[in-house]
Amino acid sequence: MALAWRTFLRFEASDYTPQGVDSFLDFISDTTLNRMFIMGNYQLFVAVEKVWQTYGVRPDRKSPVENSGKDGTIIREEEKIIGLISLREGNHISLLFVDEKYHKQGIGRALLNYAARYLYEEKERIFCTVNAAPYAVEFYKKIGFHAVKPEESKDGIRFTPMVWYFK
Repeated sequence: MALAWRTFLRFEASDYTPQGVDSFLDFISDTTLNRMFIMGNYQLFVAVEKVWQTYGVRPDRKSPVENSGKDGTIIREEEKIIGLISLREGNHISLLFVDEKYHKQGIGRALLNYAARYLYEEKERIFCTVNAAPYAVEFYKKIGFHAVKPEESKDGIRFTPMVWYFK
């Protein structure tokens, strides 16, 4: 959720009232939401990048993913989350965020395509919905979503209800 919060603050918060910013923070930090993730009622998919991290001097034992540098430092392969998408209520996208460094590289499109394939093949859904933030409306249109209502506002959050039919 740190990625969602960081990206929201950078690109979307300016489109919302202070109440909207607080509402979003409450949503992503809600303990009920966390329980829903754990119980499998709230699907979350992530895009990761493998990165090599360098640490201090290598201990005596070595894990399978570690290599040591010439100076004895630990070099470990790790995964960094660079994007996320979450689904609720069966086929509604509730979060889609990509780290700023990875914008316009196809990560958001790949996450949407993965979620669409999951919904179609695993859940037998033929469409998904999203309440698109003003910043994201054009992005969703490029994917194939279309607005089903004009922009709305609830709890200080502005959004356009949209739908995407897979076939």
